[in-house]
Amino acid sequence: METLPDVLLYGRSGCHLCDVAEETLHELAKSLQFNLTKVLIDGDPDLEYKYGEQIPVVTINGKVHDFFRVDPERFTAAIKREPHQHQ
Repeated sequence: METLPDVLLYGRSGCHLCDVAEETLHELAKSLQFNLTKVLIDGDPDLEYKYGEQIPVVTINGKVHDFFRVDPERFTAAIKREPHQHQ
């Protein structure tokens, strides 16, 4: 069984840049294989402290990849570098 890269999108409710980043990631998911999870930082003091000034923040397998916007070419290259683990 193959394990796909885990992509987390940290954002806030009502954040236009977060919505754009999410749309971009959904579009990229049509041609790339990864698991996407959206995490709202609203009301989470730890996440607000960590990411509050930089949202949206995208992580790949737990490592911060980008913030503010998703560059499709850069994201694609990063996903292709991530190992797909077989279980």
